[in-house]
Amino acid sequence: MRKRIRQLIGSLALTIVLAILTLVAPNTSVVSAQSSESIAIRNVRIVTVTGPVIDNGTVVIANGKIAAVGANATAAAGAKVIDGKGLSVYPGMMDADTEIGLTEIGSVAGSVDTSEIGDNNANIHVDVAIHPDSSHIAVTRVNGVTTALTAPRGGLIAGQSAILNLDGWTPKDMIVKSPVAMHINWPGAGGGRGFGGEFGGQQRSGAEARREQERQIENLKKILREATAYADAKDARAKDRSLPKQNVDLKLEALIPVVRGQMPVVINVNLERDIKNAIAFVGEMKLKAIISGGAEAYRVADQLKAKNIPVIVGPVLRVPVREDDPYDAAFANAGLLFKAGVKIAFQTNDSAYSRNLPYHAGMAAAFGLPKDEALKAVTIYPAEIFGVANLVGSIEQGKMANLIVTDGDPLEIRTQIKHVFINGHDIPLTSRHTDLYEKYKARP
Repeated sequence: MRKRIRQLIGSLALTIVLAILTLVAPNTSVVSAQSSESIAIRNVRIVTVTGPVIDNGTVVIANGKIAAVGANATAAAGAKVIDGKGLSVYPGMMDADTEIGLTEIGSVAGSVDTSEIGDNNANIHVDVAIHPDSSHIAVTRVNGVTTALTAPRGGLIAGQSAILNLDGWTPKDMIVKSPVAMHINWPGAGGGRGFGGEFGGQQRSGAEARREQERQIENLKKILREATAYADAKDARAKDRSLPKQNVDLKLEALIPVVRGQMPVVINVNLERDIKNAIAFVGEMKLKAIISGGAEAYRVADQLKAKNIPVIVGPVLRVPVREDDPYDAAFANAGLLFKAGVKIAFQTNDSAYSRNLPYHAGMAAAFGLPKDEALKAVTIYPAEIFGVANLVGSIEQGKMANLIVTDGDPLEIRTQIKHVFINGHDIPLTSRHTDLYEKYKARP
């Protein structure tokens, strides 16, 4: 009797699953049809970023990719045509370090999924925590940001980041690359995401803070040395199966690509002395490094250039770090790094304000960074730094069709975005902001 009941329950469950699949199937086919739609943007000024500007040309989108680009590019019969007369097309912009998809309301703990407890969270993957329906995503992409690196925040070793397209039904639909990099919060005053002299929220004397910082740096080195030893033991057993079986340690396992130089380390650090220490640290541990934040990176630009360490600059729109700094220290940082030959990209280090990425780059352009370099620093440069330049960052045949059509320079606040394409999808220019605007505009 019990066996018969189990069979009936199993049969009922299978029926329900099939019914759900039947209901979902039509939506799946719609998504597929959209991604295969052929679109031609004609009579448009094309800013390719990696090549010359085409004053009057055509960009053809097919199967989610850029199928053709040029003055004489043609689309297949039946393609949807968009007349771009008087408009320009640019690559979609990339925020090179943000919390988008992980944070909804910063003051509501239940809507924030950026941090785990403990010093070593190397095995954390943010791609499983992305919230595709975050209201910040639509708000951000309608301002021309189509791609973002979203990263964890907690502990000394925070975990592994992912690069997302800002469109998709599920996290898997959104992923461009994952994992991308391992993120480390540099210990001590000026490290991590702030500039204070606190550890664990407790104010300490300068000497105590330095001792605590040194202790945490040694702890960081210890973790990485353990990961190296773990990787060596794993390699040795792969060659000699007679050696004792090794217990799996997920945290150390995740660090193997880091200590082998296969995965870059993004070090969140801001003050001059800490950046110098971080440069020495990556040299000693033989890591492939990227500096994030770098509020005073311009002070050590020559060292960063010599070690070929790129800097993810930002946020730019902030006050100076020190009381005696010039008012424009944060604005001029990127330009000074560029003059020293350091590769840069821009970040907002946020979720709610990721939409303002163009204006961080625009402000840097107003204070010494060449205008074309500012554009590259939100398009092709972050793509190159994080190893996705073959997919996004410029308007080239074969790349993802992540494009924006504008009536002016996208780094200027007065410019209006007319179309946003992500992976070939023509994205509706609506968001929570536009919905609220229309609601209250129609108020009786």
